[in-house]
Amino acid sequence: MTCTPDVVVIGAGAAGLAAGVRLMEAGADFRVLEAASVRGGRAATDRETLGVPFDLGCHWLHDARANPFVPIARALGFAFDDSRGGRRGSRVHLGARFATPDEARDAEDAVEAAFEAVTAHGRAGHDVAASEVLPDLGRWEPLARHWLSLMSAAPPDRISTLDFSLYRDTEDNWPVLDGYGDLVLAHARHVPVTLNCPVTRIDHSGPRIVIESGEGTLHCRIVIVAVSTAVVAKGRLSFSPALPPHLGEAFAALPLGVAEKVALLFDKDVFGVAPRTGLDAFDESRAEALAVSAILNPAGVPAAVVHIAGPDAGALVRAGEGAMVDFAASALGRAFGPDLKRHVRRARVSRWSAQPFIGGAYSCALPGAGDLRHLLAEGLDARIFFAGEAVGGPAFSTAHGAHLSGIAAAEAALARLGPSSHD
Repeated sequence: MTCTPDVVVIGAGAAGLAAGVRLMEAGADFRVLEAASVRGGRAATDRETLGVPFDLGCHWLHDARANPFVPIARALGFAFDDSRGGRRGSRVHLGARFATPDEARDAEDAVEAAFEAVTAHGRAGHDVAASEVLPDLGRWEPLARHWLSLMSAAPPDRISTLDFSLYRDTEDNWPVLDGYGDLVLAHARHVPVTLNCPVTRIDHSGPRIVIESGEGTLHCRIVIVAVSTAVVAKGRLSFSPALPPHLGEAFAALPLGVAEKVALLFDKDVFGVAPRTGLDAFDESRAEALAVSAILNPAGVPAAVVHIAGPDAGALVRAGEGAMVDFAASALGRAFGPDLKRHVRRARVSRWSAQPFIGGAYSCALPGAGDLRHLLAEGLDARIFFAGEAVGGPAFSTAHGAHLSGIAAAEAALARLGPSSHD
């Protein structure tokens, strides 16, 4: 079947849906095509596993006072916790015991020192690996490396200090209690999306762009590519003619790494802590062991959401859901007793890095490539515009950065079409 809309949006994650909302508001002739069987991409809320909303992907309203999803959440009646700020206040488990309050503060200070060192070098114009500029963190180095990996979805030796420093970091980070994924979907609920429709090729050699998709061929004037950098870099979406070298380099230099979640529901309260208590856990006797972070008793239910990141977490993802669940339960068991495993009732894991139409958690520039994100924002041939978390400006790696990039791409498309196309 051949279709001829003015604009085709490829991808129905936060960026593609935002583009769809703006194009619909303008009355444009457009289609949104999504390879997966559901919309939302990495904005995905599970309401079944824990009996309360649990976000497999984005969950926090980062830079909340400037985040466009805050007024959207208020308008749609979505609850969020605006009393929360940064990371501080988590309990810390050292492998054999809990840290004292003084030790916990030292651990937090060490993580902050690592972040500040990486940021300072980037702001000074040094584009090197974060691992090269870390201060002596002593016993807390494994925890600092874990947090760098979790925030960047990449280990410190694959984090560009320049890229890291360009992120707009504030203490205003508010969790969406009703589910960030559901919030993204609710905002774009009226946008029509064609699901199970992967796009494999964009031919922009002629006067009209030809899209080869799961439902046939489409001809259009403008394309908004709102897929992950991994999909393009790995050739799952190809271009004819091929992308120019500078764009190909940019996509390849912004890989998606590993940052995953394991949600566990228990048949009783195994923690004895207040709702949404934070936990950092690592074994100080084995510095090479994978550290974890967790939110305990979210929404007051007997559960935990455990965060893992980095190459070792990637090995767990490849080993499968059972390995991820066993690892998370074991990590919690070291802190709260080996009997904890017997009380696991249900489990759910994210596996973003194993999903072929996504390929990872979020983008992080490789050392030496910290200045390449802006190339994606420039688009190609004034007819192909890129959107997604990787193109989110200083809000890269976030849902609201993806959202803003989708709006910007839609505005660029509308400007290219001219007023007669969407009056």
